Amino acid sequence: MKKMKAVTFLAAGCATAMVMTGCNSESSGSGDGSGDGEQKTIEFMHLWPEGSSKDHYDIVNEIIADYEEQNPNTTVELEVLSNEQYKEKLQVTSTSGELPDVGMTWPGGFLEPYVDGEMFAPLDDVLDEDGLRDSYVEGTTEAYEVDGSTYGLPLELNVAQVFYNSAIFDEYNLEEPETYEEFEEIVNTLKENDVAPIALGNQDRWTGSLWYMYMADRLGEDNLLNQAINGEASFTEEPLVKAAEKTQNLAANGAFTQGFNGLSDQEAKSMFMSEQAAMYLIATWDLPNYTTDETVSQDFQDAVDYFDFPTVEGKGNQNSYVGGPGVGLFVSEDSDVKEESKDFVKYFSEKWGEKSVSDAGVIPATKVNTDNVDLPDMYLEVLDDLNNADNLTLFADVQMSPDVAETHLTAIQSLFGEEITPEEFAEMHDEAIEEDQ
Repeated sequence: MKKMKAVTFLAAGCATAMVMTGCNSESSGSGDGSGDGEQKTIEFMHLWPEGSSKDHYDIVNEIIADYEEQNPNTTVELEVLSNEQYKEKLQVTSTSGELPDVGMTWPGGFLEPYVDGEMFAPLDDVLDEDGLRDSYVEGTTEAYEVDGSTYGLPLELNVAQVFYNSAIFDEYNLEEPETYEEFEEIVNTLKENDVAPIALGNQDRWTGSLWYMYMADRLGEDNLLNQAINGEASFTEEPLVKAAEKTQNLAANGAFTQGFNGLSDQEAKSMFMSEQAAMYLIATWDLPNYTTDETVSQDFQDAVDYFDFPTVEGKGNQNSYVGGPGVGLFVSEDSDVKEESKDFVKYFSEKWGEKSVSDAGVIPATKVNTDNVDLPDMYLEVLDDLNNADNLTLFADVQMSPDVAETHLTAIQSLFGEEITPEEFAEMHDEAIEEDQ
């Protein structure tokens, strides 16, 4: 077993919760993963226990049973842990050189130390087989890239949307905005009628980051925000400073619920769901609240709709989304059954999508034929949006290293609280990125 490089392990950034569908491969279920007749065992560790994630747990077991039936010389040995237990076990096994053959990882900053330590195998050969790469939503596999190679197959996806209460909109003759100017008119109309325009709990900080990221995505176009995060451009570029300025102005003009910097996201969510605010920018992990959760008022669910973040000053593409994949599958670089493990993760990723959309009602990392699934209309609309997505900008705090992410999140809260200027906001980012390099 090769000697591991010394690495520092980091916590994951944003939470996410979704899934995927894929394509059928000629090798899947063909027995190609069973070798020359010798019995093989693939150790697979995942983080969906039966008690807390029963739908996911059941789907995993079904896929494994199907795979073993089609590959009789291969056995998948399963270990299931809760989220935090899983992270701890992954760190321990990686430092001792005993990673499972197949496991789950997050993208961005979480992934990098394992790649730097040469612990995860590149999976580009898997993605390039049978057109698997083309089945993914734009930007999802890129989130698992390090230095041009891909080290994970994403299983989940979330994108942020502006959800709104259509009953409130109808009361004041408001329509979904396509431009930021129209959006500002909606905010002003709601304020004039003593209705809180937007629920925001910026105590958690990443919630405010969503607003800045969309402003920067629209004004920066052509991936300027991503370039700045990667140190290839400066946050002091005019479009990114203007994005910070517009974000701060939105807060200063009373667009958000009172006391937003002291409210948690859960408190903001409650305000939106109790109809105390008309809009709420959040990721699609909240879809069950607006569609299938039987504990939520049907009247409220019937009133909820969403719109894509508008263009800003005529710039930006509404088919460009802020979001990111959640967990994905990795293969251990030092696995004794690496080829069988690659065959398994390809099979798993394809079958996971086919089963999870209909059986667990989650948003996949791959494109879905919405004609073939029975889901609430809002799910289908989101899936159609993702099928037509031109770009996905990964959550900033997930893209960044932990130190830079902390600077970003602190700066976001200060920007919303008017404690720093947009220019200072930009300079804080550049300094943190430079120190991190």
